[in-house]
Amino acid sequence: MNPYLSVVIPAYNEAANIRSGSLTAVHDYLCAQSYPYEIIVVDDGSTDETAALAEDFVAQRRNTRLIRNPHRGKAFTVTTGLRAATGQIVLFTDMDQATPIQETAKLLPWYERGYDVVVGSRGTYRRNAPLWRKFMSRSQILLRNLILGFKDVTDTQCGFKSFRGSAIGPILDHLHLYNFTKHAEVHGATVTAGFDVEVLFVAQRLGYRVKEVPVEWDYRHSRRVNLLRDSLRGVRELLEIRAADLRGAYQDPRIT
Repeated sequence: MNPYLSVVIPAYNEAANIRSGSLTAVHDYLCAQSYPYEIIVVDDGSTDETAALAEDFVAQRRNTRLIRNPHRGKAFTVTTGLRAATGQIVLFTDMDQATPIQETAKLLPWYERGYDVVVGSRGTYRRNAPLWRKFMSRSQILLRNLILGFKDVTDTQCGFKSFRGSAIGPILDHLHLYNFTKHAEVHGATVTAGFDVEVLFVAQRLGYRVKEVPVEWDYRHSRRVNLLRDSLRGVRELLEIRAADLRGAYQDPRIT
């Protein structure tokens, strides 16, 4: 029997978080629920002990598995997990659990109301985040709305997103900028903000019902975010998504 909920956790050099109990916390919460579940950890070619620790974790627990990828960035890693998931509902969440797994309970009821994609949202508030991070987030919201006219979701970047399993294939197949087949190996940590935007943009273009739900979130310091580099990349990717849309790259063939 397929699980009701699949939880996908991308991991790149996350040994410290695994040692601190992040995976155990996810597992313990899901064990206490009434629905069947699976946990999929996708290692993004980590250079620390992430893969070894994750292997030990899955070896000792049921309904868990590890997928090991070459290092191709978070978008490729998340996509791998989403495609491998077998649940009716599939959630991806960050290893650091900045949004704790307990917030899943706020997302799941919306599927009973007919939604296809339900995403966690921090709104415009970033608790404990430094001023530069808050500025970066609000600037991105303004630019995204200006370039894409994308106003239905305030926070596209929260790492706590869920999908009806049947919607995942069509959404991923219609990605243009972050198409599964286009990624080569990369070097070092990467931030791929455009992936989250494109996924939600495509979901809406395909007619899926998208719901944004407020969730708890606490800032976790990350050396992977560079203000200037990632801001410029974010703007470039918004423009590329807009250009692809104008070319008809996201047109749903079912309605042509």
